Amino acid sequence: MQEETKPGLSEWMALVLLMLIWGSSFILIKRGLVSFSSMELGALRISISFAVLVPFVFKRIKKVPLHKLKYFALAGVVGNGIPPFLFAIAQTRIDSYLAGVLNSLTPLFTLLAGVLFFGTKTRWLNVLGVIVGLVGAVGLLTAVHNPSLGNGALYGLIVVAATIFYAFNMNIIKKFLVGFDALTITSVVFTIIGIPAVIYLFAGTGFVETMAAGPKSWESLGYIAILAVFGTAISMVVHNWLIRRTSALFASTVTYMMPIVSIFWGFIDGEAFLVIYLLWIALILAGVYMANRPSGLLKKLKSRVQAKRREKIGV
Repeated sequence: MQEETKPGLSEWMALVLLMLIWGSSFILIKRGLVSFSSMELGALRISISFAVLVPFVFKRIKKVPLHKLKYFALAGVVGNGIPPFLFAIAQTRIDSYLAGVLNSLTPLFTLLAGVLFFGTKTRWLNVLGVIVGLVGAVGLLTAVHNPSLGNGALYGLIVVAATIFYAFNMNIIKKFLVGFDALTITSVVFTIIGIPAVIYLFAGTGFVETMAAGPKSWESLGYIAILAVFGTAISMVVHNWLIRRTSALFASTVTYMMPIVSIFWGFIDGEAFLVIYLLWIALILAGVYMANRPSGLLKKLKSRVQAKRREKIGV
């Protein structure tokens, strides 16, 4: 079993990489929905990721005990099988950057799920950091006002549901799959959910007819392929490595930072950006810092307070 370590430079670099990749996912989903339905997009995303990862599974699946397969299957369905469809459905009614902002709720649910169901221990500073980051995310959502959110509030809740699934997935990996390397987890998971996704794509959707419709379909397919390869297959390997190296909470804080990228792409795509956004983004980053600050900070603060008290009384 690999020891949980304090986040270092490599872990923070991985977090930034995931921020850039996943923050760009929402604009890619938007481009994919130009030609494909939400169900086609979700199935395509899983199927392409499966095709990329399946060559790595043959040697690795032999190392997985049968009694552990249920946890791989659970992580697959909860973390990678359901959310791609939920995000695609939601973005038929809400803008891409709004999906990115709502996705920042993941760390809150990761902490709650960990404490309530997985026996995760936490400190008040972690909790305060999650709350501060959540306030920043809510403020950003309020500032980035779009009538579509009011008209499609249900679709915003679909994104929230996806973040809850993500939260449980991260806790499942951290608690039950910690002894496996990131590529093993990702390749086995996508093999389990990939085969049903491919069958559904060709037998249960109009994918073939959509592809025959014209060149626009191929353009949308290209965006989905980028999303699947980088936003799902490669990034999930990095993310699973990050969970094993640090904690589910630290790995989930990437979703606090993703709105920065998703709003940037929204701005490039012609969506408005206001200076007030910077305030909420700064609050989000402050929450990330607090949520992942090591317990040593508290000891240092206590030591300084005690030292000042001793100075005052002349000790």
